[in-house]
Amino acid sequence: MTRPLRVGNASGFYGDRFDAVRDMLTDGPLDVLTGDYLAELTMLILGRSRLKDPKRGYAATFLRQLEENLGLAHERGVKIVANAGGLNPAGLADAVRELADRTGVPVRVAHVEGDGRPVPEGCLTANAYLGGAGIAACLRAGADVVVTGRVTDAALVTGPAAAHFGWGPDAHDALAGAVVAGHVLECGTQATGGNYAFFREHDVRRPGFPLAEIHEDGSSVITKHDGTGGVVDVGTVTAQLLYETGGARYAGPDVTARLDTVRLTRDGPDRVRIGGVRGEAPPPTLKVGLNRLGGWRNEVVFVLTGLDIEAKARLVREQFTDALGRGGPAPADVRWELARTDRADAGTEETASALLRLVVRDPDPDAVGRAVSGAAVELALGSYPGFHVTAPPGKGAPYGVFEAAHVPVAEVEHIAVLPDGTREAIPSAGPYRDLEEVAEPALPDPLPAGSTRTVPLGHVAGARSGDKGGDANVGVWVRTDEAWRWLAHELTVARFGELLPETAGLVVVRHVLPGLRALNFVVHGLLGEGVAAQARFDPQAKALGEWLRSRHVPVPVQLLDRPEVHA
Repeated sequence: MTRPLRVGNASGFYGDRFDAVRDMLTDGPLDVLTGDYLAELTMLILGRSRLKDPKRGYAATFLRQLEENLGLAHERGVKIVANAGGLNPAGLADAVRELADRTGVPVRVAHVEGDGRPVPEGCLTANAYLGGAGIAACLRAGADVVVTGRVTDAALVTGPAAAHFGWGPDAHDALAGAVVAGHVLECGTQATGGNYAFFREHDVRRPGFPLAEIHEDGSSVITKHDGTGGVVDVGTVTAQLLYETGGARYAGPDVTARLDTVRLTRDGPDRVRIGGVRGEAPPPTLKVGLNRLGGWRNEVVFVLTGLDIEAKARLVREQFTDALGRGGPAPADVRWELARTDRADAGTEETASALLRLVVRDPDPDAVGRAVSGAAVELALGSYPGFHVTAPPGKGAPYGVFEAAHVPVAEVEHIAVLPDGTREAIPSAGPYRDLEEVAEPALPDPLPAGSTRTVPLGHVAGARSGDKGGDANVGVWVRTDEAWRWLAHELTVARFGELLPETAGLVVVRHVLPGLRALNFVVHGLLGEGVAAQARFDPQAKALGEWLRSRHVPVPVQLLDRPEVHA
């Protein structure tokens, strides 16, 4: 039996904790250290960077981290796998080789490419999401550092695991287990107490980064280095499993993992075992992320203080609309949002104030630039009492739009460029299986009718939410079987809409995951054109789950009068 593979993570996004690479290398043993630097918004940022300098287009932070830590990784025998190559993995690989030569660290560098697609007219980037097979080929050829472009986040784990254990493309169950472990690791400290609903129960001031001990059958144990901050428990792992997922079938280029088969068990302090994961053949298409510049936007935030907040908001809206109309055509999209952050008889000016947010968008930069900023400034001495804004209006800025498309796997060239420069074409992982919805599982028996108390949902349930293009997901879970019997019947799609009125009129799909005592809601279209368009106050829906937890619902007293049992 092949020994387990210890895979750690040191980055959940471009801009994550810089010293995490050193911490992960020095705080305990590892075989592989991964870093996830790419997101939908990051690809747009890198695309704009490459327009200025064709030699760039990769995450420069990763290279600076290696300047400090490449020798340390080599000394400790830790291989590094990161998607920091972005739009230019070959360029980053060359930069790593140059760094290794300059510092005298004898490492072998490889990279994966082929994700770049023909860029449609009007788009800035187009990249297919590749699987882990190219990474595996690089590691089998002796690479110490592997950099990639757009691969799935989980591929950073499936690739090293496949190389270590010799899995073929038909090892669906094992690959699915690695996908689940990779999904838990990909967002870094979100698996170790970061952004966690029940954060008050733990010391999460500086959570350590997570690692997975992956076994030959694909099962794993999620943990962290001894002595590091934060916590790993069934709740933190459940929260991350629900993050930015949908139904029971979690599809990827390596395998479709069945999230309804995942079983989590406590394996000791800060250790959670993931087992039972079943896999199916992957779908015959690959997701392609398209980023384009959607136009220009501008924003003004008016501060309304003290009395007559609603009347002040009406006044400035009417004045601003009139001023724009006299200056020419109004922007194509004009949105106002009044946030009542004020309190009556407040002890500070700030807590006596509300915020009125204006966001405008238009394909023409002039329509959101001087016309908007001028209209706002001209009101300074002739509007509501106490007029001021949070920042001087600017000239506007471009915004991006993310769209997802799909192409047949056979149309995408997946290439592993090995340490000796050999270009190895990665064969497709067929046969494939078209995605189908899983039949909704039977719900548990409801709790017997009894006394209830109206309290925030978060008193008994955790939640985590996020974005996928223009859609948002909200995963909600509970920690006991008894609470699950209540939640599964209480939180229907209709009830969800009542609690979050902002979702009214949108398509909301509920997915039931009994093994996790969880419900996953996908809200289609809530985020408009995606995070880069910044259509909402919370453009990535990061706090949507916390809003839901704050809403009051009648909860059975029996769930409130005794502490939750931690699984």
